[in-house]
Amino acid sequence: MTSNASLTALLWIVATGFFMQTVDTTIVNTALPAMAASLGVHAFDMKSVVVAYSLTMAMLTPASGWLADRFGTRRIYFAAILVFATGSVLCASSHSVWQLVAARVVQGIGGSMLLPVGRLAVLRTFPSEGYLAALAFVSIAGQAGPLLGPVLGGWLVQVASWHWIFLLNVPIGVAGCAAVWYFLPREPNAAAAPFDMPGFILLSICMVAFSLALDAPVRKNGNGAELLWNAGLLLLSILAALLYVLLARRRRHALFPLSIFKQAGFSLGLFGNLVARTGASAVPFLLPLLLQLQLGYSPLQSGMMMLPVAIAGVATKRAITPLVQRFGYTNFLVFNTAVVGLSIAGFATLSQAWPLALQIVQLAIFGAANSLQFTAMNGVTLKDLGREYSSSGNSLFSMVQMLAIGIGVTLGGALVQTFSARWSNPLLAFRLTFICVGLVTLLSALVFVRLGTVRRSMAASA
Repeated sequence: MTSNASLTALLWIVATGFFMQTVDTTIVNTALPAMAASLGVHAFDMKSVVVAYSLTMAMLTPASGWLADRFGTRRIYFAAILVFATGSVLCASSHSVWQLVAARVVQGIGGSMLLPVGRLAVLRTFPSEGYLAALAFVSIAGQAGPLLGPVLGGWLVQVASWHWIFLLNVPIGVAGCAAVWYFLPREPNAAAAPFDMPGFILLSICMVAFSLALDAPVRKNGNGAELLWNAGLLLLSILAALLYVLLARRRRHALFPLSIFKQAGFSLGLFGNLVARTGASAVPFLLPLLLQLQLGYSPLQSGMMMLPVAIAGVATKRAITPLVQRFGYTNFLVFNTAVVGLSIAGFATLSQAWPLALQIVQLAIFGAANSLQFTAMNGVTLKDLGREYSSSGNSLFSMVQMLAIGIGVTLGGALVQTFSARWSNPLLAFRLTFICVGLVTLLSALVFVRLGTVRRSMAASA
């Protein structure tokens, strides 16, 4: 086998793993009502199925690089695909929501390593002049996943059953494991820095407690015990974060060194990403539920309604560079954040009487603006990180991205349940929720205004 053939095989292996992960992130949302009916629960009780996966990904992403350094990218990538496929089998075999949640945690363990370790394998194998082209090839899989996931999920639910959205991963996983074992070169174990297990545990507690604190809706006739429980979880989350700060000050190899937060552009950009992505991440969860539960769409029809979002997002990717060059990061982000937030709030107008053409236009506007938003936020957050912080900064950024998905789904589901309990009008509950999550996204514009002020101050003092 030639060297070029090995490089090509590596690209296809990593791209397939990334595709499998991105499809799985989007395919489940369309199938949630059917899954809920099969398991005998309400559709909004299924949000834990989505949150368990994204939260596990967020928790374990920081460990992926250390594992690859310690045991080699070949072994860890093989294990990632195997665990992901095993989790898929467990998901398809589940007979209750909690079995499914546990199986999604297993899936998330594998999924948390697919992209970071795959990207690391490309970085270590490809020469520097071919690295960008290799990453561009892999990113195509990430763009194809959101295109196919919702439609494929809706179609499988209608022609077969929801179990097949998970069984679909099994043959891909088997082929992926065989390809990794055959094509990826063996590596000697590298000398890895000590892993910050106490810091990892504290950050995990912080994220899980915060997500659980948001997960309980405020019921019409609820008692004070619910509020006390949520307050306790929130307090636990804050305490874990404070303990991590105290620990990181004393540890030489902290999971995320505190000095990284002295980079003002990174800190503000990271916070802006978290807020903006929280609002936007609620949309892929809420829209299929609105379309199927309130507007009478079939699973396949609701999946196809997500196509304008994905197509517009892919079509506008290349526009980000000239737009940022023309208007600057701050001006563009402030304006585009307003477009994203208002387009999310605009989904409150969706009804059975709303013309299909206008629905498609609304979805396309959101998809285009959201795609530009993510790309611009990525650039402004990471662009000024020096070589010293590039690895830890990228890992923390990836963690925040996945955390935002879990928070967005949790918040969106809790708001719909809270408003439904208050007014016994599910359609009104959806409308109020879209307005609320749209406002959450709009709030991130204030962060980007502040980021622009800081960047101008830094440029003036340089």
